[in-house]
Amino acid sequence: MTAGDAGVAGEPEEPVGPGGADEGVNGVAGSGTSGADGGEEAAVRVGLPGQRSGGAGRVPEERERLLDVAGVGVGPFNLSLAALADGVPGLRVAMYEQRRAFRWHPGLLIEGATLQVPFLADLVTMADPASAWSFLRFLRERDRLFPFYFAERFHVERAEYDAYCRWVSEGLSAPAGAGGAGAGLHFGHQVDAVRWCADRGAFEVDFTQLDERGEAEALGRAFARNVVLGVGTAPHVPERLRPLVESSGAAGALVVHSAEYLERRERLLAADHVTVVGSGQSGAEVFLDLLRHRPAGREGLHWLSRSPAFAPMEYSKLGLEHFTPDYTRYFHGLPEGVRDGLLRRQGQLHKAVDHETLGAIHDELYHRSLNGAWPDAVLTPGVAVRTAGRMGGARVELHLEHAEQGERSRLVTDAVVLATGYRERPVDGLLAGLDPYLRRDAAGRPVVDAEYRLVWDGPVSGGVFVQNAERHSHGVGAPDLGLAAYRSAVILNALAGEEVYRLPRRTAFTSFGLRGSGVREEGPVGRGELRTLRPS
Repeated sequence: MTAGDAGVAGEPEEPVGPGGADEGVNGVAGSGTSGADGGEEAAVRVGLPGQRSGGAGRVPEERERLLDVAGVGVGPFNLSLAALADGVPGLRVAMYEQRRAFRWHPGLLIEGATLQVPFLADLVTMADPASAWSFLRFLRERDRLFPFYFAERFHVERAEYDAYCRWVSEGLSAPAGAGGAGAGLHFGHQVDAVRWCADRGAFEVDFTQLDERGEAEALGRAFARNVVLGVGTAPHVPERLRPLVESSGAAGALVVHSAEYLERRERLLAADHVTVVGSGQSGAEVFLDLLRHRPAGREGLHWLSRSPAFAPMEYSKLGLEHFTPDYTRYFHGLPEGVRDGLLRRQGQLHKAVDHETLGAIHDELYHRSLNGAWPDAVLTPGVAVRTAGRMGGARVELHLEHAEQGERSRLVTDAVVLATGYRERPVDGLLAGLDPYLRRDAAGRPVVDAEYRLVWDGPVSGGVFVQNAERHSHGVGAPDLGLAAYRSAVILNALAGEEVYRLPRRTAFTSFGLRGSGVREEGPVGRGELRTLRPS
């Protein structure tokens, strides 16, 4: 799924790619905005080194069984790593997730909504098509290969992708009573801190095992040579609108993030007037679902966007080559300032809406106008929400400003859905013990090498790898599901010190720079060839 303009004045735009990329299922407690059933609850709790939950027993440390990899968070990206690691003999991997089971954007599993990447962008296929954890294997296990074959679907429904990921997670989960230090996936395990133990040459991973109520049941510690952070993103609510969300109760005007849409859908459908803020894929899907389920002539809908138009995402075949390993390598090799400038100019690659959803919205509006009356639905681009407040608790007043007209107005509504995107969950507390050794760029962000590993300035010899936290260093493809298996394979190759998964040397027809595919640097220049000129 993609995301779009937040629609709120002064707020940064949502950094999400066109491949269903909002991982969104892992995180740091307290950084999100939704409740326990909203699909964005935390996978790790940030605490100071040595800070432990009280009132719990201890899981025995398995000091003799050193892990090769400890993963923090189990969303699609770390699940991809675990699935591919399952094919590497002798590699001991344990993944820790605070929630009791895998869930992927449950609030946005709207009926009929599809991924924006082909089904080949599953957890493993782009690195290992023969893997036992492929989407096609999932279909075969469910006796659904022939129905899928005749359905001729290249893009599967989001709910089906969620079911596939749950099938993989259940197959890889550690057996009951494993305690949390052995290999496999460990749900109901909250990671508290990660520290470097020089004596052991390994990371200490402190965790709390939780019971079914989310209360501390036992404390544990694992040791691992390497750590992979897959803590994902959290729903973002602009600062000026947070009081409205926090004060949404059982009565009065409802203000929710789109991540909780399905949970609150009945109340939204019952409201006389609903406003959707944000023009990305999530906002478009919420608006379309509300439109389809409200009575003709009494739709009572308003869709606001800060973007100047409800524009389609760049989805041409050559445009999509920005989501290839070739472009990732090119982007990583650019100077920091150039990378930052590029990201600011690439909104159309990852912040708009797919053509099909925009077409479906227009078709629904057109169908509702066949009797000669216009539907009671207003779509207004180019508008920012400056401020907002409650009117006696029953309604919400949004203060708006139109950028091009320079005019201000207000909109009174009964409910608001904020499709205002997601932000990377901070892990500063989790890695507080490692912070003195982290190398940072000019903007204070961690430096990430080509193999997705944090760069150290200090005695740490183990690797901490990141998944979907490297957009600043690897480009717009960081949150894209289509690159998940490739990145996992790169990390596993780095861990093994050899090519356990053979990766393609070239993945795009486009040559993004003067060094690389199709460019010669030595020898005579032939017809149609380029040669880079080195400064004298």
